[in-house]
Amino acid sequence: MTASICAYIGLGSNLGDRRNLIKEALKKLAQTQAVELLAQSDIVETAPLGGLDQPAYLNAVAMLQTTLSAEQLLDRLFDIEKSLGRKKTPKWSSRPIDLDLLLFGDQIINTAELTVPHPQMHLRSFVLKALSQLNSTLVHPLLKESVATLADRLNGTDFILDAAAVQLVSIAGNIGVGKTTLTKAVAGMLDCPILHEPYDTNPYMPQVYAGKEELALDSQLYFLNHRIEQLNATVLKTGRLYLSDYIFDKEPIYAALTLSSRQLSEYHKAWQQTRSCVSKPVLVIYLTDTVENCLQRIHRRNRPYEQKIESAFLRSLVTAYEKLFTDWKSCPVIRIVMSEFDCTNNRDVQHLANQINYYTTG
Repeated sequence: MTASICAYIGLGSNLGDRRNLIKEALKKLAQTQAVELLAQSDIVETAPLGGLDQPAYLNAVAMLQTTLSAEQLLDRLFDIEKSLGRKKTPKWSSRPIDLDLLLFGDQIINTAELTVPHPQMHLRSFVLKALSQLNSTLVHPLLKESVATLADRLNGTDFILDAAAVQLVSIAGNIGVGKTTLTKAVAGMLDCPILHEPYDTNPYMPQVYAGKEELALDSQLYFLNHRIEQLNATVLKTGRLYLSDYIFDKEPIYAALTLSSRQLSEYHKAWQQTRSCVSKPVLVIYLTDTVENCLQRIHRRNRPYEQKIESAFLRSLVTAYEKLFTDWKSCPVIRIVMSEFDCTNNRDVQHLANQINYYTTG
């Protein structure tokens, strides 16, 4: 007797009577022999991926139980598409109906005809939200994370893998949270270059921490100029994976906390003039921990100029980082609570490295 499998189907339409086409596809699925339609998500409207000049889509996800094989179910999806007016068209083109096999139980299938899980479903907010509506505890068979967690990483935005982009992964977080330690551990797994923050070469920073506020602008501009050289889109190779132990977008955060109003005005002029030439990350790893734990790490690594850092300053950074990533829609963000992550544990590091592989083309 063939085992029954729970499968999830993505439905989309951006031509014709979109809502009716999706309903007709669901009806035909329910009428399929050896298929039981269990539930469907809400139908939502979404913009075309990649900013294409197309009509908006309606999308939904269906949950079904079937004794068909994945290949048989795929054939049935093709038949339904054809019956509803779908013709062979180039990838990313408009279509009256699109049916994708997203998940087939916990099976991992990789053939010329079929890839399951759907290879970019973890980048589609509309898919992950629909799956979460149907089953929030559902776990992605390859990423080993719940669909609800994966949806949170996208902040309501949809993304595509772009092999033509620099595959920059930026690790962000408070001073002392463990950014450099984690970057080194992950880069060792992925065998990729590290772009380090130049703390030890900044000649102004020790003096600024010692109280010479008149040098704060020089210190911030040193960091800004270094990052522009390091992250310049003409320097980094497209398609190549890089890890940075900082995120460029934190620069205004530190400037706002350390510069006078006059210095900040000068800094923002330089920031606005140069920010466009910097490669944007395709993935951010955002590390969080308590201020107390961060202070302990700062004291353990014993950089002399950091020993006067106070908890109030670190709390201000926490607030600013949270505000930054609450509104962040430039790329997916993986949040890691460092009190629950061990950089010396190969299992923890390998899990994160695997995640990075799925969010990049490197």
